[in-house]
Amino acid sequence: MQKKREKELKAKSTQIVVKEIRFGPQTDEHDYDFKRKNAEKFLKEGSKLKAFVFFKGRSIIYKEQGQILLLRLAQDLEEYGKVEAMPVLEGKRMIMFISPKKKASK
Repeated sequence: MQKKREKELKAKSTQIVVKEIRFGPQTDEHDYDFKRKNAEKFLKEGSKLKAFVFFKGRSIIYKEQGQILLLRLAQDLEEYGKVEAMPVLEGKRMIMFISPKKKASK
């Protein structure tokens, strides 16, 4: 009886998928657009998005550029998802989470 109940609960619960998108601090326009389109697709599928800027070596001096890049991404994806956590620097990466907006019923 207990196992059956657990199985039903598991079937009802939705699996949260986290997709990652990685940027460099000097990501150019074309690259940015390509990654933005992928991010858009992930959010439309209902996946959570973990966008991060990876700083290699001395590129840590471009922290502001990394933050600007992530905030720009958040702005571009405003209609598809909302920012769950603002960009935070953790070691050599600056991370931001975006969760999808509730899907309209089909």
